[in-house]
Amino acid sequence: MSTPQKLPLVYVRGFAGDTAGINKAVMDPFYGFNEGSTHIRIGPDNEPDFYQFESPLLRLHLDEGYQILVDGSQAIYLNSHATIPPESIWIHRFYDVSASTWSGRPKEFRMETAAEDLLTLIDTIREKSGAPRVHLVAHSMGGLVCRCLIQKVLPDLGRDPAECVGKLFTYGTPHGGITFDFGFGMLERLRDTIGINGAQIFGPERMYEYLMPESVADPDGPPEGWDPREMPLDRPFAFPRDRVFCLIGTNPADYDVAHGLSAAAVGPRSDGLVQIDNAYVPGAHQAYVHRSHSGRYGVVNSEEGYQNLRRFLFGDREVKAALVGHRLPQRKDTAWQAEVALSVRGLQIVMHERTSAQWCPIQLRDRTRSPTPEGPTETATDTATDTAGAVPLVDTFLCSGLAHPGDTGTMRYALHLRILSLRERDGLLNFGDHLEQTADFDDILVVDVGADGATSVPALSAVWNSAIAGSIRDHRPGSHARGDENPGPDIWVNHIELPDTAAPIVGADARLRLTVTPWQ
Repeated sequence: MSTPQKLPLVYVRGFAGDTAGINKAVMDPFYGFNEGSTHIRIGPDNEPDFYQFESPLLRLHLDEGYQILVDGSQAIYLNSHATIPPESIWIHRFYDVSASTWSGRPKEFRMETAAEDLLTLIDTIREKSGAPRVHLVAHSMGGLVCRCLIQKVLPDLGRDPAECVGKLFTYGTPHGGITFDFGFGMLERLRDTIGINGAQIFGPERMYEYLMPESVADPDGPPEGWDPREMPLDRPFAFPRDRVFCLIGTNPADYDVAHGLSAAAVGPRSDGLVQIDNAYVPGAHQAYVHRSHSGRYGVVNSEEGYQNLRRFLFGDREVKAALVGHRLPQRKDTAWQAEVALSVRGLQIVMHERTSAQWCPIQLRDRTRSPTPEGPTETATDTATDTAGAVPLVDTFLCSGLAHPGDTGTMRYALHLRILSLRERDGLLNFGDHLEQTADFDDILVVDVGADGATSVPALSAVWNSAIAGSIRDHRPGSHARGDENPGPDIWVNHIELPDTAAPIVGADARLRLTVTPWQ
């Protein structure tokens, strides 16, 4: 397997608000992407602990050999150098022209202009680096700037976005806009009518304008049921959704903007600003992390965010896990949920976590039921069974270059799976025999993927923790090797039996399907 090509990275920041907020943003030479953190949420003895995260920019310097090139400004550097290295990081400083600190006549921010200027920057970087494409990394509104470029600006020019953008990674982007947990839509309509500080860009009418190419846009505005999260594949110049990764925050409590009023307005199923249901593109890769929208526990300045970013951009294995063949007990009064958590060996964080406590469990449906209208698309709290009866649990990326130097010679991760039941009576939850946070099934699948980056089909071992004698760290994968059930090239598939204790819940035919493919 060839080593993934290093492409230039362009960072695009989020919404700054009014002129005072914009002025504060432009004072930072890297628009905030250089900010790190010094806390983890819970350390030993249930106390907050010191954990130094150097910032995503510095970590990419240290881990991947990237450079930030500045000579008075990055614009001056680009203008004064005929060539630049592909392994370079660039900040799209679209807010500079809207700041009053440079001149007395700041320009009003406009989404389409920011996207057009982003294209100019990308074309300059590609020309001078010789790289065919760039990767885009965006926080919050920055992801909408990138989507405006990909879905409108480039198609309107007759250009294929896949020819200049490699991958798009978004931190806490309001792909579905920003909505509130109360007010029955009145607050959103007031915001979109008045346009306080330009916040109408998060409403459906304005989003429709900057996300729809002219060739298909309805002059009367968004039709009923239009979903701003969608990146349709049935249009000319459609960008592949498997090149998009959405990091979703699930911690509103630590978002202290407006003294907590923002978090209270958008509700608990959010990162404090963006509701979970609005934070992803259907069909794109997703990871859920217990981080807030920004601040000291924010998604950008977090190890969780960085590790997902690094593996998505530079990993060489994609590993998918799905529950298949399950048959839930036919009880009209019982709803079933799954919780998952993904841990990678050597990391002090959880890469992906969906739990009831964090408002994002996976709702299980019996495989015999018809798919929902959304088909196999996964939503924040409802995973529809696809036509093959599969429930996606996690999709992650691994990098053979980061394999543990120990003697197993594999990339190891653990998938914690819990299945819980909720009883209902007359439409209300029944807690008569309920044991809070106690799962009907609870086990950990320990997966070892071959770390030889030269092979496209890996050797793989998988075993449930309940079958491992002693500690997981002492487990050696050789005795639990799994064969490849798919004869096709560049794909490895195996169905893992669930422990016998799960059979009364999901049926004797239930399996965890692992699929491993090359990733570049």
